Amino acid sequence: MESELIATLKAIVYGIVEGITEWLPVSSTGHLIILDSFFGTSKMYGAGFWEFFLVVIQLGAILAVIVGFFKDLNPINPKLSSKERNNILIVWLKIIIGVIPAGIVGVIFELLDVTETLDNVLVVATTLLVYGILFIIIETLRKRHEQNVLLLQDLNFYSKNHRLYKYESTLDLDYRIVIAIGLAQILSLIPGTSRSGITILAALLLGCSRTCASQFSFYLSIPIMLGASIIKFVSFFRDGISMNVNETIYLSVGIIFAFLTSILIIKSLMKFIRKHTFIGFGYYRIVLSIVLFALFSANLISY
Repeated sequence: MESELIATLKAIVYGIVEGITEWLPVSSTGHLIILDSFFGTSKMYGAGFWEFFLVVIQLGAILAVIVGFFKDLNPINPKLSSKERNNILIVWLKIIIGVIPAGIVGVIFELLDVTETLDNVLVVATTLLVYGILFIIIETLRKRHEQNVLLLQDLNFYSKNHRLYKYESTLDLDYRIVIAIGLAQILSLIPGTSRSGITILAALLLGCSRTCASQFSFYLSIPIMLGASIIKFVSFFRDGISMNVNETIYLSVGIIFAFLTSILIIKSLMKFIRKHTFIGFGYYRIVLSIVLFALFSANLISY
C-alpha cells in the first residue's frame, strides 16, 4: 500500500485532470483511466473503489458549475422580475427533459455492471479518435457556413442582424432540440466519448451557437452527474464496503482540487469559445488516441 503522501499527491493530480477535462470536449473519465494505467490505482485499491472514485470525483466539478452559474439558474432570487423567474424555470424544465434519456440508461448500465467492462484504455483510445474526427469535420463545415453568412451580409442579401445560428442561448432551444441533445448524451456513458463533448457536438449539429452549446452542456451536467454520484454512493455502501485512510484521501482531495480547477476552466472556456472553434480539441483527441494505441502496442501501458 502506498504512503499517505503519495496517495495525496496522486489525488491532487487526479483532481486537477478532472477539473480541466470535465468541461473540455476531451473526456475526463478517459483521462483518469489513462492516468490509472500509470498510477495503478485500480489495481492497488480494487475495481470497486476505482469505479466509485471515477464518478464521485465529479462532485467537485459539479459544485463549480453550481457556483459559476448560480445567478443564472437561481429562480428564487427576490430581485428577479416575473419574466426573468419564468425564464429560469423554463431553462430548468429543459435541463430536466435533457437528462432523462441518459439518466435511465445510466441506471440500467449500473444495474448490469456494464461500466466496468468499458473502463479500459482501448475503448478510450477508440472513442477519442472517432469523436475527434467528428469535431474537425463539423467545425470545418460550420466555419464555411459562417463565412458564407458574412459574405451574404456584405452583399446585402442578409441584414447585419441576421443570426449565424438559430439557437444563440439556452432559452432559444425548443424541446425537440433538448430531447435530441439528451439522447446524444447517452453516448457519454462510453468512456472516452466525453459528456461535454457529445452534448456540444449534438448541439452544434442542431444549429446552436458555440456559447449556447457549451452553456447547455454545463447545465445538463448538474443533475446527470449528481444523479450518477448518488447512485454510486448507494451501490458502493449498500454492499457493505468501507474506505480506508488512503481511499478517503483520494476521494476528498480529488474532489477539492476538481472544484478549484473547474472554477478556472469554466470561465476560461466560455471566453475561449467566443473567438475560437473546437477544432483544436479534435486534433488533440486524435493525437492522444494515436499515442495511446502506440503505448499499448509497445506494452508500455496495460489494458
